[in-house]
Amino acid sequence: MNRAKSIQVMKKNTHPENYRFVVFKDMSNEQAFLTRSAIETKDTIVWEDGQEYPLVKLEISNTSHPFYTGKMKLVDTAGRIDKFRTRYEKKK
Repeated sequence: MNRAKSIQVMKKNTHPENYRFVVFKDMSNEQAFLTRSAIETKDTIVWEDGQEYPLVKLEISNTSHPFYTGKMKLVDTAGRIDKFRTRYEKKK
């Protein structure tokens, strides 16, 4: 049997122009991963391969989320807990 290979070509004008490698970094545990994305970012980081890539800072990812880790961990990057405690103390 001789099967011809079909070459799939992406449709024109449907994909973003700035689709490139980007590093996503979980700021709660410093884990990072490199993947392709079109997300806009101003920060950059030098990756393990020595090249500089755009950086997206995450508050939580699969490496720190309790559902994936099985551990309850309180992540407070925006000071939400302190704001709640301040409001709660005022009501006492």
